[in-house]
Amino acid sequence: MKNNTNITDSLTQLDELCSSGYAIALHISFTTPRFLFQSYSKDWMEVYSQEGLVLKDPTVLWGFSNTGFANWSDLKDIDDSGILPMAAKFGLKYGFTYSTDQNSSKTIASFARSDREFSDSEVAEISEISLNLHTANIEEFSAADMGQLKAMSVQFTRG
Repeated sequence: MKNNTNITDSLTQLDELCSSGYAIALHISFTTPRFLFQSYSKDWMEVYSQEGLVLKDPTVLWGFSNTGFANWSDLKDIDDSGILPMAAKFGLKYGFTYSTDQNSSKTIASFARSDREFSDSEVAEISEISLNLHTANIEEFSAADMGQLKAMSVQFTRG
C-alpha cells in the first residue's frame, strides 16, 4: 500500500501548507474527476454545491484551458459571477490554481489561505506535490487499494 501511503502523506502536507484548504480533481474525464479531495470548510462547500458554482468558477475555467499555475488575483477578469469575493467571505482570500495535462489526463487543483499570498517556494512545493499525485501510477493499484483510495477521497474531504 506504499502508493496510498504516499498519497496520504501528500494530502497531509497540503493540509499543513494550505490554511484554508484545497480542492484537487484528479484525472478528470470530460468534467468528472476520478478522485476528488477537498478540505475547504463545510459551509463553503455547501454554498458552492447548492449554487452550482463549479460551472462558473474562474479557477475551474482557467484550469480547463491552461496548464501551470495562476494566482487567484490574476483571475479576477474572468470571474464574471463574483465567486472569488464570495469565497473570500469563507476564508479563501488568497490562492492559486494548478493544472496539468499529462498522459491524456487532466488534473485541476486549487489551494487557499486566509492570511497572505502563497510564497514562490510554497507554490513550487505545492505544484510538485500536485504533479506527483497526478502521476501516481493509480492504474497499478489493486481493487482493494482502489477501494481504499476512494475511501481516502471521502476521509480527506472535510465535513
